[in-house]
Amino acid sequence: MYKVEFYRDRKGRCFAIEFFNEFQIKIRAKLAKWIDKLEKEGPNLPRPYADIVRGKIRELRVSFGSNKYRFLYFFFGERIIITHGFLKKTDRIPEGEIERADRIMQDFLQRSKGG
Repeated sequence: MYKVEFYRDRKGRCFAIEFFNEFQIKIRAKLAKWIDKLEKEGPNLPRPYADIVRGKIRELRVSFGSNKYRFLYFFFGERIIITHGFLKKTDRIPEGEIERADRIMQDFLQRSKGG
């Protein structure tokens, strides 16, 4: 079984939780349900619910009404590190969001080495 963790920067800020907390309880409940499903199924969570974005960066896809919510994440052993979330407004994931997830992953990996 996998364990979902939310990335925290050096100051303790958690971008995924900040995003999560922006929404009404119904939306948060659905997001939480899919994060739980990701934890249970890990890399076996199929499309259209999860997909590879680029390299090690993946996305959790949650729709509610006409809104498309995304959490970007990566695997670190049996841990799933969620970098951040955003509301998807275009067909493609904005390049800036992918670059942000990659920067977060690099920071996490560097700090995990004790660096």
